[in-house]
Amino acid sequence: MVAIHITKIVLFLLYGSGRGDFCTIFSSVVGKTLHRMGDCLIVIVTIAVMVYLLIKEYLRPGLILFSAVILLLATGVITTTDALAGFSNKGVITVALLFLVSEGIRSSGCLMPLMKQLFPRGEVISTRRAYIRVLPTVAFISAFLNNTPIVVIFIPHVKVWCRKVGISAKKLLIPLSYAAILGGMCTLIGTSTNLVVHGMMIDAGLEGFTLFELGKVGVIVTIAGTIYMILFIGQLLPNDTAETDRGKSHIAEVVIGPRFPGIECTVEQFNFYKHYGAHIISVRRDGRPIESLEEYCYKENDTLLLSTDRNFVATWSGSSIFLVVTNGTEQTESAARWRQWLSLALVVVMVVGASSTQSGAPDMFFWAAVVAVVMAFTGIFQAKRYTKFISWDILITIASAFAISRAMVLSGLADTIAASVIALCHTLSPHVVLAIVYIITNIITEIITNNAAAAFALPIAISAATQLMVSPMPFCIAIAIAASASFCTPIGYQTNTIVQGLGGYRFRDFVRAGLPLTAITFIVSMIFIPIFWKF
Repeated sequence: MVAIHITKIVLFLLYGSGRGDFCTIFSSVVGKTLHRMGDCLIVIVTIAVMVYLLIKEYLRPGLILFSAVILLLATGVITTTDALAGFSNKGVITVALLFLVSEGIRSSGCLMPLMKQLFPRGEVISTRRAYIRVLPTVAFISAFLNNTPIVVIFIPHVKVWCRKVGISAKKLLIPLSYAAILGGMCTLIGTSTNLVVHGMMIDAGLEGFTLFELGKVGVIVTIAGTIYMILFIGQLLPNDTAETDRGKSHIAEVVIGPRFPGIECTVEQFNFYKHYGAHIISVRRDGRPIESLEEYCYKENDTLLLSTDRNFVATWSGSSIFLVVTNGTEQTESAARWRQWLSLALVVVMVVGASSTQSGAPDMFFWAAVVAVVMAFTGIFQAKRYTKFISWDILITIASAFAISRAMVLSGLADTIAASVIALCHTLSPHVVLAIVYIITNIITEIITNNAAAAFALPIAISAATQLMVSPMPFCIAIAIAASASFCTPIGYQTNTIVQGLGGYRFRDFVRAGLPLTAITFIVSMIFIPIFWKF
């Protein structure tokens, strides 16, 4: 503001009162420019601090992004309407509904017959044959259900089966997570990231994705990635001696979830046995064992090996207190057969209904809402506990990401970054800009959450397409694929975080196994995206 007043005085002295209109216009332009630069600086600082906090894991991702939104609101970069728009977005609500649908599938036990076929008793097979048996199935199911519950459902069966057939579980858990991620790239509902990109496209005035739009390239990526895992990934993963089945029927592994009441407390301050009737045998954090349990403090995503009774899994497996529970014994079918068939039928109806491309036909939000309500009223999942089946942190992360993306657009930061990228390669084709946008998104998603990465990159991609005067659709597809393709770190995707502790993996295990898959995904995407979606 000082600069504006100085400019006014200088202009008045030079041109006199007769040029007052010019002074007013000029100062107004300067004022708007300075204000826009200030907003841009605030957004840059906010995003930088946000990324730092996400990397350091000081708080939950949802709280970090929401705090960033509050800061942007307090500084006037965005309005209250902009800050709250994400919470009322149809895509965000659809994600919440799909959590309930996934819980219905889990609790109904409708996948148990499939598990018996995938993991037969008494059959000794090689690791490669295990990949052929398990990975395509996981990828297919993950295309229609949320990735995290699918991995949670499969982990207990995989670990028990590995002990029986003499295969190290370390050979299968990372591929299990990767297969779920790949499958999620194939449909709109395969992962929340796709719905985030879809919702932001709608907000930007674009058409958005159809249910199988992403499958044009997602299926090719999944096939190529699955072939790589079947042929090579077993050689890149740790080869620990497989654990044999010693009848440990009362041994359970749990991953501490976000609602665990003892986080940051020591074992002395929070008596685990008193609360849950189980003794802690050992603890793993970031794939490494904790040596001294006396000095141990509970932390989210830690893996606990417990000595417990038969009722522990049944009591706590559906709770967000423990993100996943694996047991030394196979799970039994607890739900009635009619509930299993009904849940499968409802999912089929949802997918078929959402596949309609007719104008005015009900969309995914409608069908997910109908299926979730029917599952609740028929008792497929416990309706009274429905709030516990929704990952509220993911929803807050997604909703906050919408507001941060809006701030990037309003401040001009997205246009500035896009212009800089284009200026660096102005003599090159849109294909190069597409590759740069993909790589930036993929790097970001490896160090922060996938939804936050998509929210950061999409406004830049749309702005780049506008400045290049080409279709934004190839860029939006690239963002959706790149934001999901988190294979090199255990922190970029929740399923990677889950299997890290349970498999005892080190950070370098993800880098070694995931880097070739990241390269395959990039190459396939850069070849086929421009073919299916013209610039």
